[in-house]
Amino acid sequence: MNCQNVGTIGSAVYELARKVANDIGTTVEVPEHGVPNKKKWRELYRLINEHYDTVVFILDELDMLVGRRDKDEPAFSRLLYQLSRAGSTDDITAQVSVTAITNDTKMMENVGSRALSSFTPEDVHFSDYDATQLREILRARKDAFHEDTLSGDVIPLAAAFAAQTNGDARKAIDLMRTAGSIAEKTNADEVREQHVREAQDKVEKNRVLEVTRGISTQKKLCLFATAAVARETGTGAAKSPPGYRVYQYLTDTLDSEQYHQETYVNKMKELTTYSLVETERKSQGPHSGSYLEFTFGENPETIIETLREDSRLDDVHDDELRSVVNAQINQ
Repeated sequence: MNCQNVGTIGSAVYELARKVANDIGTTVEVPEHGVPNKKKWRELYRLINEHYDTVVFILDELDMLVGRRDKDEPAFSRLLYQLSRAGSTDDITAQVSVTAITNDTKMMENVGSRALSSFTPEDVHFSDYDATQLREILRARKDAFHEDTLSGDVIPLAAAFAAQTNGDARKAIDLMRTAGSIAEKTNADEVREQHVREAQDKVEKNRVLEVTRGISTQKKLCLFATAAVARETGTGAAKSPPGYRVYQYLTDTLDSEQYHQETYVNKMKELTTYSLVETERKSQGPHSGSYLEFTFGENPETIIETLREDSRLDDVHDDELRSVVNAQINQ
């Protein structure tokens, strides 16, 4: 099951049951909506027990299954807990194995203690592609273009951009495809460096838009405020205290509901599951406590521009925002 668009744990359980039912040529006997999750679990167990001796659950992009938070435990943690303990509680009589696939190396840090005690995986790590490997991957696909239409710097630049963002081969391919599309639309005789740079901006923005389209207004405000701080620091990172103070400025400006700092931090933590930001706790010294630092995987400016497509942020003027941010950074 690909977990990217599943949403909630109830939807995840139903989707697993549906896949099992399709595999054995039958139908799920409970509705997708309007019933407790316990009934969906029982239906999944029934289908497995009646038709299988061994079952392997493969959960792709598991970190994307955030769901509704329950005591700060994401849906993927609860799913792992139920599946990994089902065999030991005799809910499933078949032998059970669970494979979780994720790009987020810190996903297990967000798994609850109950799930950690029952789900004890053997890690298999696939290293990121480096720029040299990405160049080879792109050269193998250059036949998608007419001969002599790629300038010599296109493949190295696309590979370098992709290598900077976790060595993602899909991004490298998408960059070259988008650069080709931009060149074609402008009637250029070949794909050049400038087209790759334009493609980089477009691909980054599309990814941020895809992630942010479905998140709540409060998460957008938390993300916008934190990205605004990261933009001014110039490091792509923002500390939680100034991030929260800028969030307060935004909610005051927009006359929106304002949450406490703990809730702001929790909402930013939730955004780590979308691979937009990473968090790291840092110390301010032996007598000054600690804070969270949020590091962005995408350009903070791109995140700000994308979020500004929400008309509710029209009342936040960029000059004033920058002034507020710099005042908070320098406190």
